[in-house]
Amino acid sequence: MLSLTNVGFVRWATTPLMVAGARLLHTATLDLAARKGTREKARKAKVKKVVEKVGFIRHDLRKKGKLNLNVANKHIDDSWKQEPKDDCWVSKYYKWRVYTVEEAIQCHRETHHPTVYNLPNAPLYAHVELNMQAEKVTRFVDNFQRMVAIPHRFEHGENRNIIVFAKGQDPLKEAKDAGATLVGGMELIKEIQNGDLQLSEYPFVLAHPNILPELVVIRGLLKKNKFPNPRSGTLGVNLAEMIQKYAHGINYSAAKDEQQKDFGSIVACIGTLQMEATHLESNLTALLQDVNSMRPKREGRFVTRVLLKSPPSGENLKINPFLYIPEEGVFSKRSAKTTDAAAGEEEDAEQEEEQRSAASGGA
Repeated sequence: MLSLTNVGFVRWATTPLMVAGARLLHTATLDLAARKGTREKARKAKVKKVVEKVGFIRHDLRKKGKLNLNVANKHIDDSWKQEPKDDCWVSKYYKWRVYTVEEAIQCHRETHHPTVYNLPNAPLYAHVELNMQAEKVTRFVDNFQRMVAIPHRFEHGENRNIIVFAKGQDPLKEAKDAGATLVGGMELIKEIQNGDLQLSEYPFVLAHPNILPELVVIRGLLKKNKFPNPRSGTLGVNLAEMIQKYAHGINYSAAKDEQQKDFGSIVACIGTLQMEATHLESNLTALLQDVNSMRPKREGRFVTRVLLKSPPSGENLKINPFLYIPEEGVFSKRSAKTTDAAAGEEEDAEQEEEQRSAASGGA
């Protein structure tokens, strides 16, 4: 029999020892090192992990930002498909049919006839698809919202209350005659500061430049995009033209797709089906030209496709937008250099002519 002292001697000995049929015991420094590593792991495991609490996330936003490889390219290119040779074809195997604006309007009028949908005065919408890529491949055009003046008015059914700030009798009278909802000067600013007037009731805020220094005090009460500035067309001398634009124009916004950043879309109402086709076409032209003014400085198309729709009909009728705007923009560095060189040559030629005329006059 082994005593406790003998067992202890065997456990902590530095050399192996065989004891009465017992198994061989090793007591080297590796044993201590292994136990030390085990203790460190156990110590680390006891450290509490800080879990950040996240509020409730809607089910449609839980996958936002995650990579989805199954998303199809939304820029539809059917140029490789063949033209249909008959009056009946399977659409997915052939190019989209391109209508004129007048033909598309007539098709929608037939589907909204009293014998079909019975909505002869249904609104007509233009769905404009954009290539939102900016000058660099990794950059994209920011979302924008604009108001465009149109030559032919229609009932848009929107709240278009307009407040106008100006000083002097003539600008105030001009704004009132043009149809502004509320017109005033310093008295309106004081009412807003005191809380007697709510700016939320007025979607559009216009101003004359002569009252701009006084408007700075209510800058914080106005939203960032509501403070009058000349870039958005809400600050100017011609108040009547500005009021007509914001009261009867087309209000539209361009937004990038969340999954495909280079794809943007615009949905804007250009009139009703009971309007004349030429008037609707003029409104569409004004819209496309205004959208094209936001074109980035790069080569290639900005407007890629335009469809005319009129709910509740599901027809999407494609038209050719490049009859009204240039198809591709050319903004290369080489062209910019050539234009600068040409401008420099013109200036030099003008200076030479002035010197010659001065010399001939002196003679």
